[in-house]
Amino acid sequence: MSKYTVLAVVCIAASIVLIALRRESAPAPVVVRFASYNAALNREHAGALLAELRGGASQTARQIAEVVQRQEVDVLLLCELDRDDAGEAARVFAREYLAVSQNGQRAISFPFVFAGPVNTGEPSGRDLDGDGRSDGPGDAYGFGRFPGQYGMALLSRHPIGEHLIRTFGSLSWSAMPGALRPNGFWSDEVWGRLRLSSKSHWDVPIQVLGRTIHVLCSHPTPPAFDGPEDRNGCRNHDEIRFWVDYLTAGRDGWIVDDAGLQGGLAAEEPFVLMGDLNCDPVDGSSRRQALADLLAHPRVQDPAPRSQGGVEQATRQWGVNAEHRGDPALDTGDFGDEPPRGPGNLRVDYVLVGRPLRPVQSAVFWPQGFESTLALVAASDHRLVWVDVDVRRQ
Repeated sequence: MSKYTVLAVVCIAASIVLIALRRESAPAPVVVRFASYNAALNREHAGALLAELRGGASQTARQIAEVVQRQEVDVLLLCELDRDDAGEAARVFAREYLAVSQNGQRAISFPFVFAGPVNTGEPSGRDLDGDGRSDGPGDAYGFGRFPGQYGMALLSRHPIGEHLIRTFGSLSWSAMPGALRPNGFWSDEVWGRLRLSSKSHWDVPIQVLGRTIHVLCSHPTPPAFDGPEDRNGCRNHDEIRFWVDYLTAGRDGWIVDDAGLQGGLAAEEPFVLMGDLNCDPVDGSSRRQALADLLAHPRVQDPAPRSQGGVEQATRQWGVNAEHRGDPALDTGDFGDEPPRGPGNLRVDYVLVGRPLRPVQSAVFWPQGFESTLALVAASDHRLVWVDVDVRRQ
């Protein structure tokens, strides 16, 4: 063996050692699983859900909890969970369902819960839906038969910075520059008093190993159940556009939270944006420009969670789904398929990751027909969506 060959072998060996040392010295990912789930835990009367949940015997709630446990979620946004005055329903669900093993799954303790007030069911005192009355569910600041119906709750295994939470429930819709005011539907006086959020918009900071991650939560109104003025379609668009402005310096000056603090999220702050946005990027009847702007925002990463179950069900159910142009693997909602009454299956639930955080993997919980867990999805017409996020400082 020549001295050059020996030298080459030595160099290769040294390189291998250096690569191995570099890999060993690289910090391991610190992964947190964020999930959004419209649990459809809404009931017709105030207090009905809390009464149903107490004692841990609600079969629907047990199914919802089993889905969460199977996905081993760390931070969970629940949409359509009725809120009572004390926010107790969310805590009972966490304590008596999620923290109790369901069907042999590992229980999850969520010691930190935020279930703030929402606009659904809050009386406006005005005839907002044009039916000649001012005391119906369509006359509330957000559609609801009682205050808190269709509420939201954020559950976390990591501490929530309660004193740093920002909520935007009272922000006026008319305060938004260029708001999509429905043509000729409300008087100037009513328009000036309407709230943008049908539920609320929340910025909830959580602490992970000493780092603050902002969890941005919302559940915009469905772009349906209205008339040719498309008032709900306009509101859905602008509720989503709120986040675009909140994340964009120079466009956030109109935003004022419920405590009077002005402005959006600073450029260096990491975030995860979650919720049932009630808007598909391609299909359905939504006004999609705000969602397109959000998904294309330079601070936003879309991991595009997928499932094979969504593909299978779109093919089996057919109907309107045959006309869709979007990828059914991305669908998160299983809606009516018979034209023209149903929109078909859509992508409406999102977990978006703000830079510089790094999404690692993601999925939609939608089992295929041969899997025994498919029966669990009957608890809601939405599917749980999760994203694993590496929250290390990059």
